[in-house]
Amino acid sequence: MMRARSPWILPLSLLIALLLALLPVPPMLQALRPYWLALVMAYWVMEDPERVGLGFAFLIGLVADLVVGSLFGEQALRLVVITFILQRFRARLRFFPMSQQALAVGALLLNDRIVTAAVHLTLGAPLLNSLSWFSPLVGMLLWVPVFMLLDGLRMGGWRRR
Repeated sequence: MMRARSPWILPLSLLIALLLALLPVPPMLQALRPYWLALVMAYWVMEDPERVGLGFAFLIGLVADLVVGSLFGEQALRLVVITFILQRFRARLRFFPMSQQALAVGALLLNDRIVTAAVHLTLGAPLLNSLSWFSPLVGMLLWVPVFMLLDGLRMGGWRRR
């Protein structure tokens, strides 16, 4: 069965993820901010692998580096690593129940924290706040709502009738 496609949902969802990364939050909660861009990219890698791959992840990561002001190439590397792992295990992950998918995404986000810490340690950049290691847990808890929202929009479930 052919899946419905709305060409504007992919770029709009990535734009919203970038805006959520810029949204001001209290300093105490800053470290718990989920990696919105990774959640949205994970959805698209799993559901539309023809359009979203390693090159796409790299380009979006470079844009995110410019928008957020992080080390140039850091988010590109992070998104490429996440995309590579998702592409490798996509066939299995798509058929996991949502709770197991959330656990897998949480593991990916924890791996992302490790990659980020390694990059910062290697380059002598400021190390991560110890509270930021709980950010993957927040992302894991948000996976199901993010997935359901994007899937509903992509499949046209919320179109006006």
